[in-house]
Amino acid sequence: MQKSKVSILVMSIIALFTYSFNVKTPIDKKQEPKNKQEVKKNQDTVKKSKFTTDLELEIDSVIAYQGKFKPYKKNAHASYYADRFHNKRTASGKVYNMNKLTAAHKKLPFGTIVKVTNEANGKSVFVEITDRGPFVKGREIDLSKKAFTTIAGNKNSGKVNVTLEILQK
Repeated sequence: MQKSKVSILVMSIIALFTYSFNVKTPIDKKQEPKNKQEVKKNQDTVKKSKFTTDLELEIDSVIAYQGKFKPYKKNAHASYYADRFHNKRTASGKVYNMNKLTAAHKKLPFGTIVKVTNEANGKSVFVEITDRGPFVKGREIDLSKKAFTTIAGNKNSGKVNVTLEILQK
């Protein structure tokens, strides 16, 4: 238990450190630009149109979740999605991307954050439940290709024994 608190604290510090170097803040209204070039740099480069789109900022680094993780299942069998499901719609309505940290589970609600830890090497990954499955007897969770290779090291192993913990908000 003490080890998980320390690892969450270290991940939080790394996330804050990474975030502080990657965030660009806009110029305050009180602060005026020094020259015309600075004005051009700070202007939005996206042309306005009559159609609106939602822009999603993706940070592919350390994500620290606040809350406690409740043990769900030990010694569960995890596998990974086949590549043929890439860019197909999932049961939750989201599009499956094998390069994101997502998973499929038979019973857990969509949007649940699950910590999946490989029991053999201790590596763990945080995934979001976005689909239903796996539909193979004896398997508890299907991981995206990225999540599986993160904890397994290579996808050729096919399945891994894992411990599942659910984020309690």
